[in-house]
Amino acid sequence: MVGIGGIGMSGLAQLLAHQGKSVSGSDREESPTTEMLVRKGIKVLIGQDAANVPVDTELVIYSDAVHTDNLERVRAEGMRIRQLSYFEALGEVSRSMRTIAISGTHGKTTTTGMLAKILHDAQIAPTAIIGSIVRDFESNFLAGKPDLFVVEACEYRDHVLKLSPEILVINNIELDHTDYFPDLEALQKTFHIAAEKVPAHGYIITDPHDPNIAPILQGVMATVIDYTQVEVPELQLIGEFNRANAKAAKAAALAAFPDLSEEGIDESLASYRGAWRRFEYRGETPNGAIVYDDYAHHPTAIMKTIVAARERFPGKKIVVAFHPHLYSRTKSLMHEFAEALATADFAIVAPIYAAREALDPTVSNHIVAHLAREKGGDVIALDSFDEIRDRLLQEGSDALIITMGAGDIYKVAEQIAD
Repeated sequence: MVGIGGIGMSGLAQLLAHQGKSVSGSDREESPTTEMLVRKGIKVLIGQDAANVPVDTELVIYSDAVHTDNLERVRAEGMRIRQLSYFEALGEVSRSMRTIAISGTHGKTTTTGMLAKILHDAQIAPTAIIGSIVRDFESNFLAGKPDLFVVEACEYRDHVLKLSPEILVINNIELDHTDYFPDLEALQKTFHIAAEKVPAHGYIITDPHDPNIAPILQGVMATVIDYTQVEVPELQLIGEFNRANAKAAKAAALAAFPDLSEEGIDESLASYRGAWRRFEYRGETPNGAIVYDDYAHHPTAIMKTIVAARERFPGKKIVVAFHPHLYSRTKSLMHEFAEALATADFAIVAPIYAAREALDPTVSNHIVAHLAREKGGDVIALDSFDEIRDRLLQEGSDALIITMGAGDIYKVAEQIAD
């Protein structure tokens, strides 16, 4: 598995190992996921090298971040070893199992984790791959029955269409992945195809009254269930958005298993402890500032997280260190990012995390910070994690610091918190 440390890839690696397959893989650097895999007995090699591919390899699965010129993939091509992308492999798994797929722009990971926990606590024993390390399982994989699959489904590059869900959860839809989807209509088309694929005996769990969702439900065969009508208990997680995630998880559980006790579901939701990088408490700075880390990388998620933090910690100075993810996303949603960051009491914008993209000099952290200041925010741009760390360490005990983004800004939280 090339790129085995990816959050999805590492979950699939554990599933394949659980099935009795011999699994090994490589990644560019060590991470919490590679360390977890090693603890579970899966061989992980750090660095790219053709020799990483054993001579008796039958299948190479590669992350979407790994291109055809990767040394392991070149070796596999030369040895005529079958290659599948992560979502192609996930699609093959899905076809042989009753699948519940959780999709949408925001909240996929939390909803998937909640649903897996509900079914696990009910002793239904689902097999699950989740988009983060869930505290309740200490993993992003849950071993269960071979005929029931709960999985997070991403819309990027139409990956969700590789799956064959009997139940499809669509939490919400907003324009994202603008390097692939030119506009909201293109994104809606992908979700419409995904909804049409759900069989007549299946279910689509969503908010049918959402104006971005209503059009994609036209002509679907499956029964549509409005999750917004579901009641859920008080949660350990902050924010109205997490209550929405809990409602979607509960609706999906009841659609799949109508005889489940609502009381049992509510107990499971109330005790759900969250996941890595989902408003995760990291400790305090030497000056007593509270430190949290969050994966929010879309303007809506940033703004909702800030609102929820204010509700949970009234009177605290909300300080955000944001790591923009992708030039394309940052450029397309630049004004929205600026507006969201301006709602913090103070924000720092880190250099853009390029990930799979080439440098685009027409967009930068300084431009985003400037726009946010124009919108009334106290926002600056700093050009290294070291500078960001040093600035955050100046905050006092009146501050709540949130490192935020889909890149590796979490490393700053690790450095400043006890």
